[in-house]
Amino acid sequence: MAERGPLHHVGYFVQAVLLALFLGLCRLLPVDWASGLGGWIGRTVGPHMGQSRKALRNLERALPKNSPQRNRQIVAGMWDNLGRVIAEYPHLAQICARLEGGRVEIDGLEIVRDLVDDGKPGILFGGHLANWEVQPFIARHTGLELGLIYRAPNNEWVDSLLRRLRDAPLLFRKGQEGAKALFSLLRQGGHAAMLVDQKMNDGIPVPFFGRDAMTAPAIAQFAVRLGCVLVPARTERLKGARFRITVYPPLALPATGDRSADERAIMVTINKIIEDWVRERPEQWLWLHRRWPD
Repeated sequence: MAERGPLHHVGYFVQAVLLALFLGLCRLLPVDWASGLGGWIGRTVGPHMGQSRKALRNLERALPKNSPQRNRQIVAGMWDNLGRVIAEYPHLAQICARLEGGRVEIDGLEIVRDLVDDGKPGILFGGHLANWEVQPFIARHTGLELGLIYRAPNNEWVDSLLRRLRDAPLLFRKGQEGAKALFSLLRQGGHAAMLVDQKMNDGIPVPFFGRDAMTAPAIAQFAVRLGCVLVPARTERLKGARFRITVYPPLALPATGDRSADERAIMVTINKIIEDWVRERPEQWLWLHRRWPD
């Protein structure tokens, strides 16, 4: 990879400063005001950005029966949600401060509590829906410490800023080193949270919205090789900065003895789960990923 020049680093620095100023403003505002401001900026500016063309193309592929008007509505809603996610970063601790009477309601909390003492490695998995940063905070209320593997921004200053706001003790950057660290954690009986809806160029083709999408198989590989319990966890934005997390029973995993076949079967199931969630609330999913090959 070619080295980035000085102007590139200046651009990254400016981006980081602007983001820090915006998040500083959001920190000063009440959480609902900050979320509302982020949503307004997102739905006002986002649809006019070039990335919206990618989102519209993804929608045409995934939901071909939609009208162009409906797809534009979904894209506007997506930008609204993304703006809120960014503006809510300084308020994550407040949003997730209480389990009872707070801003996050949880269905299936007993399933999370069972993971704490079952003696098995486990992975909570979800997608880039609603505010995907909420789930790890909630797990702490049950005593379940989660290792988080995440895709780091190219901008190292932005990455550092967001890592501090996540306030997670076990953060692993996506890549070979992160995968090794996560494997070690799970092998010791630990637990992790993964977002499994991003494209991976060297992944495996698995159906997603009726078309093969290159899919990262790591979660299935962990399950087959380490006996990990796989637990679907869905986050929905209810209104403003209020959410519902639904934790579902662990998946029934195939055990045919054919490792490759079992891993693919697991990924087919996982992609179908994510697809169903996206179909129900398409405006809350991040349609900006280049999920399908051209």
